[in-house]
Amino acid sequence: MPPKIEGLCPLIQVFDMVESLAFYCDVLGFEVHQNAPWFDAPYRHCNWVWLKRGSAELMLNTAYEADQRPASRDPARVSAHRDTGFYLGCPDIEDAYRLLKEAGVACKPPTVAPYGMKQLTFNDPDGYNLCLQLPNA
Repeated sequence: MPPKIEGLCPLIQVFDMVESLAFYCDVLGFEVHQNAPWFDAPYRHCNWVWLKRGSAELMLNTAYEADQRPASRDPARVSAHRDTGFYLGCPDIEDAYRLLKEAGVACKPPTVAPYGMKQLTFNDPDGYNLCLQLPNA
């Protein structure tokens, strides 16, 4: 018999924790459930956070130790993140589209996938794919 499993909480690597938190919390409405301590040197960061919004959970971890962080994102790493997608239920895709556009998120109008889901796709600052979706009525 398989073990009992409740929920799923992916852990992703991010370049800039402050920027990622602004995106996930301010734009998408997640809240910090738990986090590692904050540091101000050599730049403002914390190494790990656990985010929650309703039943959706996500953990963010810094991709580099503070003393090993390059000056900018590695384009190859960002490109590789495009292979990872997070699908989140959303009861009002049109309103989400409007709110994301107002927040400056680059996204195209929602579409209906061949399998019947109305979807709104966009990327986070590190290139991970996000998709807000609901069954098309």
